[in-house]
Amino acid sequence: MEGNPVLKGTLGTMPVPYPAEIRERAVRLALEARKDLATRDGAITRIAKQLDLLPETLRKWVRKAEVDEGLRPGTTTEESERVEELEREVRELRRANQILKSASAFFAAELDRPSR
Repeated sequence: MEGNPVLKGTLGTMPVPYPAEIRERAVRLALEARKDLATRDGAITRIAKQLDLLPETLRKWVRKAEVDEGLRPGTTTEESERVEELEREVRELRRANQILKSASAFFAAELDRPSR
């Protein structure tokens, strides 16, 4: 079997993540091979085949590693995680704000009613 194993269930298929050790080793090997001009051509495909990975998977990992190391422009993993965290916080704050607005409107209506 080549590439990532797949879990099959009633809802379809879902890829099982590769272990972090394999990812780190594959990226390190690919980056080292790409530095050497003699092994540069086809390095990712060759290394992916040796480690039983899909070449596109390794290519994505290498691109992400290069961005994280500042060798390639783009959004780093750390920045992406921070953006996700901030977006989650904004959603929570908007929800809380909506609840407060609803409560405010409810209590304002109570104050406007004539007392018995």
